[in-house]
Amino acid sequence: MTATSDQTALMETRASRRYFQKFDRIVTHLTEVAAARAAEGALSDMDVNVLTRYLRAIGFSFHALSLKYLVVGRETGRFFGSLAMDAVESGFPMFNELLVMANDAQQAETHLRGMPYAEALKDEMLRAIIGEREVPTKLQFALSQRLYYEELAKGELFWAQNHPEALWQGDVDERRKYLVHWAVYDSQVNLPTIYLLELEDSGRTALPKDERRWPEVQAHLMAQAMGALKPVTIAKGFDESFDDLHPKRLRRIHVGPMYSHAFTRQAGPIREVLEAARAPEGEDWAMAWTVEELLSERVTEERSGWFGTVEREVFALDPFSGRGADTGATRMERSVIVPQRVFQALEERDPPGFNSVTKYVVGHQGRVLRY
Repeated sequence: MTATSDQTALMETRASRRYFQKFDRIVTHLTEVAAARAAEGALSDMDVNVLTRYLRAIGFSFHALSLKYLVVGRETGRFFGSLAMDAVESGFPMFNELLVMANDAQQAETHLRGMPYAEALKDEMLRAIIGEREVPTKLQFALSQRLYYEELAKGELFWAQNHPEALWQGDVDERRKYLVHWAVYDSQVNLPTIYLLELEDSGRTALPKDERRWPEVQAHLMAQAMGALKPVTIAKGFDESFDDLHPKRLRRIHVGPMYSHAFTRQAGPIREVLEAARAPEGEDWAMAWTVEELLSERVTEERSGWFGTVEREVFALDPFSGRGADTGATRMERSVIVPQRVFQALEERDPPGFNSVTKYVVGHQGRVLRY
């Protein structure tokens, strides 16, 4: 691995494959955590379906990248590069990897038309191994790129921007109620961020079918999907921009960072815990999961024009220790998902700041339990 001040390039084949295998397991565990949250009553069935879809999309994106960099570090006859990952802040791939992947996806069909089929490449590889007794590295590289573009052509990946969609939740007091969801790969911290907004629609036309409002809503939400903005700033801006749309609940879910003794260089207690755990390969990790939630507390009316009035939401901020002004949320819940060996080390060391963190532990059979 080669490193700069904030990123690491996975230059060796074994390290690259270990990294992606680790993430494949972690994403599976994240979907199990979402299911556990639903069993606790913290998430609705619709919430779980939306979150599972995004988590699977993250998994598909990582799988595509693993194919792209399948033979990294070997002599392929051309300069290709290697995966750039954020080894200090997030443990995830750098934002630019998602941008390049999106560009590749737009041209995937063109690439596939100009490439031999996978079976043809495998036949050539066998002839090279048996007949010429050589490692067919260039053919392996060609096959990896064929599989990469096939994966991109399937779609359903997690992109740098995943535009808003609206799901009808029923009617409340003759108003339509929607769950609007969208997601981004935050370029500032190199992390997937998922947004869930519950709103009431008092407009004449159903929001997703409104040719005027829906494009405006989508553009507005994507422009505000920045980690530097507090949830209350996003919700208030939306409330003031759309008089007939009433945001009642906003949740922002940060997937990560991922901490790994083998791949990341984050400082602090969690690194010390990973060192103390001395976990075997594949179990030396911890994944953070943070949920910011903002709730509407009540509704006020203000004048609009000469004779009209509009509703405005008053949002409830965390009343404890004045933290609401700092977080811009009603509440914030921090969780960490860890293998059992790491959890044991975490309990033994009991580092400060972790008492209020919810722990989800992956047991030997892969079952996720909450502690």
